Amino acid sequence: MNTAITREQAWDLFRNYNQDPFHIRHALTVEGVMKWYAQELGYQSEMDFWGIVGLLHDIDFERFPQEHCRKAPELLRAGGAGEDVIHGVCSHGYELTVAVKPEHEMEKVLYAADELTGLIWAAAVIRPSKSVMDMEVSSVKKKYKSPNFAAGCSRAVIERGAAMLGWELDELIRKTILGMRSCEEAVKTSMEGLR
Repeated sequence: MNTAITREQAWDLFRNYNQDPFHIRHALTVEGVMKWYAQELGYQSEMDFWGIVGLLHDIDFERFPQEHCRKAPELLRAGGAGEDVIHGVCSHGYELTVAVKPEHEMEKVLYAADELTGLIWAAAVIRPSKSVMDMEVSSVKKKYKSPNFAAGCSRAVIERGAAMLGWELDELIRKTILGMRSCEEAVKTSMEGLR
């Protein structure tokens, strides 16, 4: 896998198009979760690549929400990103905004975990701890079953992603919680650094 850009370049590129703290936190969280998954699934040598795709996955969403995953290739190419990054980023919009199918395991993980990180984070912020460190699968499942909770997080996408990976939903949730735990402190520190 070839990113063609460094993490620092990817961050600068992302920040050119994203200022909303919600979007920045989400991108940093997905980056951290993707790096954790790379380690967990035996792709240590591709960890930086997985992280960069996670960081950049919503590059076009804040400024171009109606063109999400369709505007991204233009922005990414202009920023020097490689075609592997572009395919990875676009594949998380499969059957939603684009016809780019997740093929590599990394792309399937991104497709499955992207929406789920949003739902888990929404469940975490209403806890007394405001953290995923004490989050359990059962707590997420309770919220997951309520369609009005984090309604913007598509359960259908999460379930399709789990199926692509050949995992039960509980396994996807468990692993994604662990991925979020692995980066929670770093994300918090990065967000504080933005102020």
